Amino acid sequence: MESKRIASYKKQDMEAETFHLIANNNCAIGILRSLRDVPPAHYTLKMESFSLFLNTKIENYESSVFEADGFKWKLSLYPKGNMKRGVNGHISLYLAIAEAKTLPLGWEVNANFKLFVYNHIQDKYLTIQDVEGGIRRFHRMKTEWGFDELVPLDSFTDASKGYLLDDCCVFGAEVFVIKYYGKGESVSMMKDPLNKGYTWQISKFSAMDKEFLLTWKITNFSAIENESLLSEEVVFGEHKWQLGLFPKGSGTAKGKSLSVFLKLADWETIPSEQKVYAEYKFVIRDQVQSNHFYKDEEAIKNWFVPSGIGYGYRDFLSLSDLNDTSKGFLVNDAIIVEAEIKL
Repeated sequence: MESKRIASYKKQDMEAETFHLIANNNCAIGILRSLRDVPPAHYTLKMESFSLFLNTKIENYESSVFEADGFKWKLSLYPKGNMKRGVNGHISLYLAIAEAKTLPLGWEVNANFKLFVYNHIQDKYLTIQDVEGGIRRFHRMKTEWGFDELVPLDSFTDASKGYLLDDCCVFGAEVFVIKYYGKGESVSMMKDPLNKGYTWQISKFSAMDKEFLLTWKITNFSAIENESLLSEEVVFGEHKWQLGLFPKGSGTAKGKSLSVFLKLADWETIPSEQKVYAEYKFVIRDQVQSNHFYKDEEAIKNWFVPSGIGYGYRDFLSLSDLNDTSKGFLVNDAIIVEAEIKL
């Protein structure tokens, strides 16, 4: 008799907290299941006459929109499994960011979340989450995350398991957005187009303000024969960016002024109907007295379209001012160009 009680206890304990790996994009991801007394902090979805969902052609139910940590969310439930992902014999449940079209271009939300199923018999909530509090990145191309195999359907519909009572069940969600306030920097170096020196660039960013500083130093400037130069591509937001330079000017400014522009480097991969908004300023560094040159104090505001066209100034800085040694723009045959970008 004692051995039966021990076996029963072990079985219950294993159900209370389990860990297993599932395949996702060829990677092994841990899922942790545990029981707790406290209900979901942000949302509960109570479904009555649940068996009717199993006996109809309805594949998916989306909950009403709820708010958590400053964003709007919804639950997406597949009572018979997400057939689109080849799931059968399990309940599938996902957390989706709602009203994504109202979010600014380039939006991104990183969140830690838990999904729940209420157990009526134990009066506890089965909690399902990524192991070790995994963070999921919600963005335009991936608006929902969750679990294909939340609970086996035969266990869920078994009255002795406690999930379904009087044909009624309860799901829930908790969402905690990771608000990143850090700053960072990346550095790269490459040979210049003439193989006579090097250019380097430093990219600094502030995630809180979505601000980005690209610093591009070009050496052996007087020896450059190329009509135009492009910096290395830098990833910022959801896109790649590049600085462009015409050392001797372009168009009507040719032979008169230094021309500088900013462009989307990954424009070929962007849908033709999409636009990317950015505010930016160009700067030529005074390497002697720090009297840096801004064409305008106010930032340029542009909607970048997927055409490969850059935006900036043809007549950014006159060549006479550039070559004036007293101004400090050209020092040791090197110039430093910067772009302050805000998305």
